[in-house]
Amino acid sequence: HKDQLFCQKRVFFFTAELNRIFSTMQLSALSWSRAATAALLLGKTNAFTSIGQSTFGMSQKIISSSSSLNMSEVNRNEKIRNIAVIAHVDHGKTTLVDALIQQSGVFRDQQQTDEAGKCVMDSEDQERERGITILAKNLAVMRGDVKINVMDTPGHADFGGEVERVLSMADGVLLVVDSVEGPKPQTRFVLDKALKKGMKALVVVNKIDRPAARPDYVVDKCFDLFVELDASDVQTDFTVVYASGIQGKAGLDPEALDDDLGVLFDAIMTSIDAPTVATVATDDLQALVANIDVDEYKGKMGIARITNGSVKNGMQVSLVHPDKTKQTGRISNLFVFDNLGKREVESAEAGEIIMFTGLDAVEIGDTLVTNEAGGANAAD
Repeated sequence: HKDQLFCQKRVFFFTAELNRIFSTMQLSALSWSRAATAALLLGKTNAFTSIGQSTFGMSQKIISSSSSLNMSEVNRNEKIRNIAVIAHVDHGKTTLVDALIQQSGVFRDQQQTDEAGKCVMDSEDQERERGITILAKNLAVMRGDVKINVMDTPGHADFGGEVERVLSMADGVLLVVDSVEGPKPQTRFVLDKALKKGMKALVVVNKIDRPAARPDYVVDKCFDLFVELDASDVQTDFTVVYASGIQGKAGLDPEALDDDLGVLFDAIMTSIDAPTVATVATDDLQALVANIDVDEYKGKMGIARITNGSVKNGMQVSLVHPDKTKQTGRISNLFVFDNLGKREVESAEAGEIIMFTGLDAVEIGDTLVTNEAGGANAAD
């Protein structure tokens, strides 16, 4: 019975793919491969013909529904992408992030690159000693005029809570899998959380330079994992990029990598949705605090993703939580992430990830809202 349900899921995906191809006249070779697999698994030799005919008959409906969807599209902040990088321990996630940093122009010259060394994001002593990521960290890199907020997450199952908090700030995930081992238990756990939040995933088959690499097997296993986790058809039609983090190369073909990670940057731009923006009014401010930092001079700092509205430096705000008394105060310093550090700004809008000071009582799980006019117009 389980096998039958599994095959049915693949056929549903196949049908959705055909609907999409006849409405857009585009379909990747990988998608055709998945569709063919679905048909063959059920032994439906006439699957292409029967489903194709029904699709032609539905073409007008597809066009009509597409038009209505375009009319109801939400506004998005196309200048920002928020991604969380998830992977099983030792699948090369931090090395890949290091390569992204180095190729995004964060370091001015080779001397700065050499001084930063390897595993730039693993800055804690325990992380460098053990060679694993323990604490989630934020950085921001630019690709043209688009800012990519990258959240590096732990790959060990013991730090799953840290990963879940980071997902609340992301709009999509970079799923990094080893080219030999494929997806592992921690990959499954975190991916399940991301898919349930409705996020899309960009699959990166890393360490493709390994002699024993088996990219086809790994991609098939990833697809099977998405199906088992009950991913939607849109989520299951993921983009795949093959990369070697240690060489700083990536490509759409495992046998023909480019000399840089440009393909990966481009895939992030096209595969990960930009953050939605319902409103940018300050009265509608809603920002969920997902992490805490401490500065030696500025004190306790909250790290939050602005879901709605906007915030300004010096603005009267409140921290609200269902189980706590409302805390009021004023934003003393407002920062956004810039390269490996932070940059002070006067204001920030929905979709941005901020760091702020001025409210020493801030805790993970609090929501930042406006307190202008005594909070009379604050968002619920």
